[in-house]
Amino acid sequence: MNLKKIFILLILFTLNLNNAFSIEPDIFVQSTVNRASDVLSKNIPKQEKIAELKTIAKETVDIKGVGFYSLGVTRKNLNQDQINKFLELFEAYFLKSFSSRLSEYTNPEIDVRGKKVLNENYTIVNSILIGTSIRPEVKIDWRIYTKNPESPLIRDLIIEGLSLARTQKEEFASIINSNDGNIEALFKALKEFSNN
Repeated sequence: MNLKKIFILLILFTLNLNNAFSIEPDIFVQSTVNRASDVLSKNIPKQEKIAELKTIAKETVDIKGVGFYSLGVTRKNLNQDQINKFLELFEAYFLKSFSSRLSEYTNPEIDVRGKKVLNENYTIVNSILIGTSIRPEVKIDWRIYTKNPESPLIRDLIIEGLSLARTQKEEFASIINSNDGNIEALFKALKEFSNN
């Protein structure tokens, strides 16, 4: 299966959860998966699904954390205005990149199989995207940021051993490096994607 298609599929699992109580990471993931199915199976216009998915992503994904990780060492060379600009552009890029495509999918089935606590800040939740007649079974590990147990956040998805955050980091580094380290080249690429 095309990696980008898998990546697109997976953002749909980033769902809204009331954060008024502590929740275990595996329960958080399974709950988000269940909510995703509800959103994507609604008989509503695509634009409404996109709007709901954007809201969900804002509430359950650590977009700022993912953005900083994706920026890599380049972050150290930026001033505060450039950092603020990057975060604004990255959020728009992130939300459009996934929500617009995910709205085309319906009822993916994810089965959470277990979890491994790495430390007080991170837990890996293991799951399987159940195969169908048109797609194979896919192993998905979720990297959940648990510093605040009342508000777990998704930091990465690892599909069949491949970190999607790391892949994005490499893509951003390639854009910057091929433009002599000019951060404006990345800003332009992010803006163009979001405006198309």
